[in-house]
Amino acid sequence: MISDAITTDQLLLYGSLLAVVGLFLSKTGFRLGLPTLLLFLAVGMAAGSTEFINFNSPTLAQAIGTVALVVILFSGGMDTSYKAIRPVMLPGGLLATLGVLLTALLTGTFIYFLFQWIDLGFRLSFLESLLFASVMSSTDSASVFSILRSRKTNLKHNIKPLLEFESGSNDPMAYMLTVILIQMILLGDDVTVWDGVLMFLKQFGIGLVLGCLLGKAAIWMVNRAHLYATSLYPILMLFIAFFVYSFTNTLHGNGYLAVYVAGLLIGNSRMQYSNTIAKFFDGMQWLSQLVMFLTLGLLVDVSMMVKFVLPAALIFLFMLLMGRPLSVFLTLLPFAKQFPVKAQVYTGWVGLRGAVPIIFAISPWVAGLPQAHAIFTIVFFITLFSLLIQGTTVQAMAGKLDLIDFTVREHVFTDVDLPQNIKSAISEIIVNESMLSHSDMMRDLALPDHTLAIMVQRDGHFFIPKGHSQLKVGDHVLFISDDEEALVQAYEELGVNHYSMDKNL
Repeated sequence: MISDAITTDQLLLYGSLLAVVGLFLSKTGFRLGLPTLLLFLAVGMAAGSTEFINFNSPTLAQAIGTVALVVILFSGGMDTSYKAIRPVMLPGGLLATLGVLLTALLTGTFIYFLFQWIDLGFRLSFLESLLFASVMSSTDSASVFSILRSRKTNLKHNIKPLLEFESGSNDPMAYMLTVILIQMILLGDDVTVWDGVLMFLKQFGIGLVLGCLLGKAAIWMVNRAHLYATSLYPILMLFIAFFVYSFTNTLHGNGYLAVYVAGLLIGNSRMQYSNTIAKFFDGMQWLSQLVMFLTLGLLVDVSMMVKFVLPAALIFLFMLLMGRPLSVFLTLLPFAKQFPVKAQVYTGWVGLRGAVPIIFAISPWVAGLPQAHAIFTIVFFITLFSLLIQGTTVQAMAGKLDLIDFTVREHVFTDVDLPQNIKSAISEIIVNESMLSHSDMMRDLALPDHTLAIMVQRDGHFFIPKGHSQLKVGDHVLFISDDEEALVQAYEELGVNHYSMDKNL
């Protein structure tokens, strides 16, 4: 057992030990289909319940969670392709706002009547029930990003970009509802519903505007910075992310929205050392998730969870089978052609809850609201149910609904990066039968001038192509060209179905 007066050496020793155990367990868990994040929660819970580490500070846990969430949202924004989400921005934006609101209203109403029926020694008012539901109303970006991308599952009907865009952008809505309802409960009659609406519009508007402005400013700054070491650019971007969040909050905007929007702009703009920065944030995102889930696991009172098994299970089942699906169907009603019924069913099913609802559930606890500790425990329990049931069935449910797209293949040249002053475009294609209908020789491909094939990947092996090199269906070919428009037109004439085009892949 570690005493309350924990030293720095002990913190590093036992913290690193838990992290290593979690990482090795995650490898086994992945083979069994268990989400990595669930195992980190379990490691934290085991360490806390056995008093291996004695941790009981919701304020510190909230601070750690906030820092981690900033990194996760910023990295998620950077990793989201604007080209991929452009067709789903309107339905995804509605799911992230209207969908969250509907989920909170439906689930909050269910929670209110549930606590009138179940005797747990306390009752919840309707506002407290709405607060409870608002905490859980967003899908968790860390869970969705890690599960979808680790499975490398390609889905039909643009479901994957829809889920990633929704999960990355709906946390601000849930956070705003949580903050507004806490203030309405604390201040009572001094705050009206109209005050809450104005507060929401203010937070949303300031967050969106500052996210755009500061994101553009960050791009300008990094492209004109002349730091003496390449490794300093990711560090610069990390502190820019923290600045965007804190500055927006200082001006009473929504920092989570601002940091996601800034990351989205940065990730889809031409910027020097963008690939180096992206790799850094990929590692930071995993580190943030690891620390966040371990911390939250340590904070929960496992013995207290037993008391709330029944309400937690009932609330989870309502959200899984009614609250989330109904909000998805109502929100996507105008987009029925774009997202058929099976796609909507799957979108409703993959509404994973993760660390974000738990972090938001700490806010009522820190604010001193009655029954806040009980709410935190139930939210934690619901997150476990979600990761265990929904997280393990992401692939299986897509298969049962016939939503897996087996025709799309992952690109392999993901580590190519060029200096900012080189204006050429890099492109990767996957060779198909149409391309080889006239000839399978590299020199016979009708490509524009100033275009070179610089690398071919075939069956895991790489080689530099020559004019007489023979191409085969399924080959990945990397091109560099000074005429991007002409190259895209040549792809269309050749019948290329799958290609990526960017300055930096």
